[in-house]
Amino acid sequence: MKLVKFDLEENYIKDFVKLPEMIYDPSDNMEDPGSMKKILKGEHPLSKYFKLAKFLVYDDTGSVKGRFCITSYEGDETAYLGFFECVNNEEAAKFLFDSAYSYCSENGFAKIQGPVDASFWIKYRLKINKFETPYTGEPYNKDYYLKLFADNGFEVIEHYVSNAFRSVGEEYENSKFEERYQEFLDAGYEIRSPKEEEFSSAIDDVYRLVTDLYSDFPIFKNVKQEDFREVFMSYKQIMNMSMTKLAYYNGKAVGFYVSIPDYGNLVYHTGNPINIAKILMTKKKPKRYVMLYMGVDQQHRGLGKALVYAIMKELMVTGLPSIGALIRDGKINQKYASKEITDVYEYVLLERKIER
Repeated sequence: MKLVKFDLEENYIKDFVKLPEMIYDPSDNMEDPGSMKKILKGEHPLSKYFKLAKFLVYDDTGSVKGRFCITSYEGDETAYLGFFECVNNEEAAKFLFDSAYSYCSENGFAKIQGPVDASFWIKYRLKINKFETPYTGEPYNKDYYLKLFADNGFEVIEHYVSNAFRSVGEEYENSKFEERYQEFLDAGYEIRSPKEEEFSSAIDDVYRLVTDLYSDFPIFKNVKQEDFREVFMSYKQIMNMSMTKLAYYNGKAVGFYVSIPDYGNLVYHTGNPINIAKILMTKKKPKRYVMLYMGVDQQHRGLGKALVYAIMKELMVTGLPSIGALIRDGKINQKYASKEITDVYEYVLLERKIER
């Protein structure tokens, strides 16, 4: 086995980007090649916040067997292992993880966490069950990856779930949620979808709330508002505004719920004109929605249920199922509408300590 640490060499960037095409099927490859190249070249809007060490693993014939990056942040003794892909081969995996460990040890890190693709804002977490067709926004990987991490010294430190909910019609009733929704409206709260022309200001509202509410999450790092806006402006093209809600009190945004149609992996492969047509069709007639982000100002307890009911009212009209994505264990929204859950998808964050 051979380890190659590279920078901007085009041949290595090409090998790095092509590896997922060798490991995944076209239907479950969740990597956007264009975005990946920007990250490797330091051209991503968030690249200024971190340093990226990039590696490829080759066998003796020159065939790529694995890849990974080590992300570091100034003043942080944790190294973040991400963009991990590896063939199902114990020897190749051991060589890859040992190489990562050696690099991190030599550079004075105290521990390695992963998988983390450079940033909280890009992608992190390892999927550990229900390996079917992935939904949009899911951190998808091969089913054998957990074993590769565990066999090479990593332990689970965080657990997350995505809840799949059954479809409900207009006859559906949930008195507790409906009462909470009405209670907040009567108290002067406004819960509504942003208009197209309000999208930029809505992103700024979400930025302020997310920065406050998610700051206790592992690997969370602050980014500037303008960079957050640049990363998330692309969502405007794939959102149906009716399925995103903002809650206001005295003119100030105090809660949000961001949802998009489930495009599968189409939005990561827009270089294919056929996929563009499929995206437009899916946006017009979704088969399922993905609830990506939710948050409520801590001074407005109980508002979460009111926001959920606002989204449920939209789902009741469409009669479509949904997925509440990537909820950290212990968060109250993990149990929302529990009677309507049909499946639970699980994810973990792992860690390996470095001996000194």
